[in-house]
Amino acid sequence: QVQLVESGGGLVQPGGSLRLSCAASTSAFSIYTMGWYRQGPGKQRELVALITNNGGTNYADSVKGRFTISRDNAKKTVYLQMNSLKPEDTAVYYCYARDTYAKTEYWGQGTQVTVSS
Repeated sequence: QVQLVESGGGLVQPGGSLRLSCAASTSAFSIYTMGWYRQGPGKQRELVALITNNGGTNYADSVKGRFTISRDNAKKTVYLQMNSLKPEDTAVYYCYARDTYAKTEYWGQGTQVTVSS
């Protein structure tokens, strides 16, 4: 069982920035694809960004050019740098992990991001 603990959410004005962090409990962090999903009010959960065990990245069209996903395997942590935030980015952001080989998936508890003036 892998525990994922998110941090860094909060309230920010439009145009502002936040950095989310997700710390994983597994010693095998380097073999996991890591990512961020979000669920806005009244919406389905959607992919924000993924980073594979090899460092490849994938972003939702709505965040390309504004958000950057990165990972630090030594710290067993994945980050989401969010710039130029918009009100429509308001959501609960969930950390996601998938074992590249066993395909087992894990989710964090979520962290609230609110973009409002």
